[in-house]
Amino acid sequence: MKNLFCALFFLLFIVNSSAQKNDYSVFSISDSIKDNANAVVRLDQTDITIASQRSMNIKQQRIVSVFNAKGFDDVDAYQHYDKSTSIKNIEAIVYDAFGKEIKKIKQKDFRDQSAVSGSTLFSDNRVVYLDYTPISYPFTIVYNCEVETSNTAFIPQEYFLRGYYLSVEKCILNVTFPKELGFKKKEFRLSDFTIKKTVETDTQLSYVATNIRAQKPEDMSPNYGDLFPKVMMGLENFHLEGVDGKATTWEAFGKWYGDKILTGTTNLPEETKVKIKAFVGEEKDPIKKAKIIYDYVQKKSRYVNIAVGIGGWKPMLANDVDRLGYGDCKALSNYTKALLQVVDVPSYNTILYGNPYKTDIQSDFVSMQGNHMILAIPSGDNYVWLECTSQDDPFGYQGVFTDDRDVLVVKPEGGEIVRTKIYDDKGNKQLAKGNYSIDKDGNFSGTLAIVSEGSQYAQKSRVETFQPNEKEEHYKEYWDNINNLKLGKITFNNDKENIRFTEDVHLSASNYGAISGNKMIFVVDAFNQSSGNIKRIRNRKNPFQIQRGYLDNDEIEINLPEGFSIEFLPSNYELKGKFGEYKTEIIKKENNKLTYKRSMFLNKGKYSNKDYDEYRLFMEQVSRNDNAKIILTKN
Repeated sequence: MKNLFCALFFLLFIVNSSAQKNDYSVFSISDSIKDNANAVVRLDQTDITIASQRSMNIKQQRIVSVFNAKGFDDVDAYQHYDKSTSIKNIEAIVYDAFGKEIKKIKQKDFRDQSAVSGSTLFSDNRVVYLDYTPISYPFTIVYNCEVETSNTAFIPQEYFLRGYYLSVEKCILNVTFPKELGFKKKEFRLSDFTIKKTVETDTQLSYVATNIRAQKPEDMSPNYGDLFPKVMMGLENFHLEGVDGKATTWEAFGKWYGDKILTGTTNLPEETKVKIKAFVGEEKDPIKKAKIIYDYVQKKSRYVNIAVGIGGWKPMLANDVDRLGYGDCKALSNYTKALLQVVDVPSYNTILYGNPYKTDIQSDFVSMQGNHMILAIPSGDNYVWLECTSQDDPFGYQGVFTDDRDVLVVKPEGGEIVRTKIYDDKGNKQLAKGNYSIDKDGNFSGTLAIVSEGSQYAQKSRVETFQPNEKEEHYKEYWDNINNLKLGKITFNNDKENIRFTEDVHLSASNYGAISGNKMIFVVDAFNQSSGNIKRIRNRKNPFQIQRGYLDNDEIEINLPEGFSIEFLPSNYELKGKFGEYKTEIIKKENNKLTYKRSMFLNKGKYSNKDYDEYRLFMEQVSRNDNAKIILTKN
C-alpha cells in the first residue's frame, strides 16, 4: 500500500508540475467542458490588424485537446495562400495527455501542395496543412499561424463554436482597423452563449467567449451555422485582386465588381465566335439561343474545383477556358456569358452560397459573400438560371444546390439581391404507376414506372450515371423492405426539356408473402414505404426544419394468387395536419385484383422544438399504415 501510495503521489506530482508549466494537460479540463466533446478548444485567439485598405495581418493561435479520432479535424491546422496572401509563419507543437511536449512541427514540415490537383492554371493557389498522425489519444496541439494579405475584401468570419461535439474553454477575437475604412460587423446569436464584447471603439473591436459546452446534433436541425454564434465583418473601403473597391450599397458594390473585376475577362478568339454564330444560325429567340450555347459549354468544358477561400473573385479569362476546356464556377459562368455575348444574349454573373442547405446572401450586410457563381439570363420579369459547372443539368434547372435563396445578380448598372427559383412543394413530385403479382408460394414479381419532377428530379436523375453495381446497390437500399430482391430490366428516360426523369424497373423476390398453415400475409405497399424512423429526442433544444416539401402519388395494381380469398383487407386511411396530408385507398376489383392508391404530401417549413413530437407522431402514423398487411386464406 505504501508503494502504491508513493506511485500515485509521484504521478500526480508529474501531472501537476506539467500543468503548472504550460497548462496543456488534459486533466486540467473540467468535466463539464469534456462532456459530449471529441475535442476541446483550450484557446482560439485571432488577432486581425487592418493597417490600410491594402494591408491586413491575421495571427491565430489555436490550442486544441483531441480525445479521439473523431475530434482530429477540429484542430483546423491549415492555411490557403496565393499571390495576394503570404504565410509569414506557421508551426505546431504536440503535447501528450500530461502536457509534455512530444513533437515540434515547423513550417518546412507542413505539407504544401496545389489547391487543385492536375491543373497548372491554378498553380498560384496553394494550401499548407498539418500532416500529423497521432501516436495515441488524448493529445494537445498548439497551432500558430500568421498571414499577410493585400485583399481586405474578405475579413474572416469569427465562428466561436465551429461544430458539434466540440467544447471551447476560451475564444478571443481582436480586430484593429483605421477609422476611415468604414469597418462594419453583424452579430449572430451571441446572447445565447457566454460571449462578451469587451472593446468597441471606432478603431477596435474585441470579443471573449468562455466555457461553451459541446453541442450534440439533433435530427433535422437547421445547419449549425444557423444555430451557433458568429460575427461577420467587412469594410466599406476594401481592396481585392489589385483593385480598390467600395461596399456601401449592393448597387454600388455590383457596379464596382462588374466594372473593375469582370471587365476584360470575356474576350474570345475569332474562330470561336464564328463557330458559335454558325451553331446558333438564324435563331432569334434569346432563350433558344442560350439553350444552344449551354449545350455547347456542357459538351466542351469540365469543372475544376477551386476551394472556397482561394482563387480570388476575378474569373480566369474566357480565352483560357476556351483553350483549356476547364475552369471553376466563376470561369465557366464567365465563359458562358462571353459566348452568349457573341449572339447578343445578355446575361449576368450571380454570386451566391451553393449548397443543398439553403443559405442566403445576407442582404442587410453589404460585403463580399458567397462561395459559388452561376449565370442569370433575363426573361421577362424573371431570370433563367444556369448552373455552368454541370455537364448533366437540364437548361435552366437549379435542383437543390442553388434554389430558393437570396443571391447577388451583377448587372451593368449595379448589383441586385434576387431570390432564385422556388420549387413548389407539390411540384417536387414523384408519380409511380405499376403492378405486382403474388403467386401461391408467396413469390413476388412486378414492374414500376417512377416519374420524378422538381427537386425530386435532382435526387433521381443521378441514378442514370451509376455503374451496374452502384445501380443494384441503390435499388436494394431503396426497396430494403423487400427481402431477397432481384432486379430485372431497368430503363431510364431523362426528359431534360420538361425536366422529368422516368425509371422503368422490373423486379422480383421470393417469399414476399409469409405462409403459415393455410394463410398468407404480406404488406400491401411494396414500392413506397416510409420508414418513419424519426428519432425520439427528449427535451429537444433546437427547432427543426423540413428544407423541401414533396408530393408522392402511387397507383399499383395487385394480382392476388389463385386459390386464395381475402380474409383481411386494411381500411382506407386519411391523415391531415400542419406537416402535410396522407391518404391510402384499396379498391377491390374482379378476378382477384386490387388497386392500391397512396398519396403523401409533406410541407416544407421551419418548426419549433415543441412541434417535433407532433411531427414524429405524424410520420409514425404514416409508417404504420404503409406497413399494413393483407391476410389471405387458402380455399
